[in-house]
Amino acid sequence: MLWVAADNVASAERFLLSPNSYAAAYLKTLDHAQLSPLTRYLAHEQNRSLLESWGVVQIILAGLFFSLLLFGTRLGKVPLAVALVMLILVIAERVAITPGMAMVGQYSDFKLDPSHRARVAGDALNYGYKMAEAAKFGLGAIMAALLIWQERRRSLDSRKQVDLVDKADYRHING
Repeated sequence: MLWVAADNVASAERFLLSPNSYAAAYLKTLDHAQLSPLTRYLAHEQNRSLLESWGVVQIILAGLFFSLLLFGTRLGKVPLAVALVMLILVIAERVAITPGMAMVGQYSDFKLDPSHRARVAGDALNYGYKMAEAAKFGLGAIMAALLIWQERRRSLDSRKQVDLVDKADYRHING
């Protein structure tokens, strides 16, 4: 999402610098200096909408993943705890950070020089969002390692289960 957000803002600038042939005739009648803040504002609004939607999708996915681990597997407490921390982190990010980013962004979108307080708040919220994303990535890597380790351990046990079929007590299965 961070890549998409950065590309949306850059595409707004690219649109003004080299519009397609249909828009070029219309844009010649308008002042570039007046259109630039409007296109950046529209890009930021799209980013805010995408971040809110992505937060809801992440909550749903994290909830489904946690439920799958809780009710669909026999994994231990550590993978469940990691999945629960990821779910809590996603909810906290969507409830606390994303609305704050939207509020500060809407406040400073049309201000040429936003206040120092607004800049600091925006920087802190952006940093918090990036750190939450990094934490989710790290927890996801830990979860992947735990699941792979559990699967390898289980596959070693399954070899013992297959060998049981060849024992004399289990001949009635084949015959």
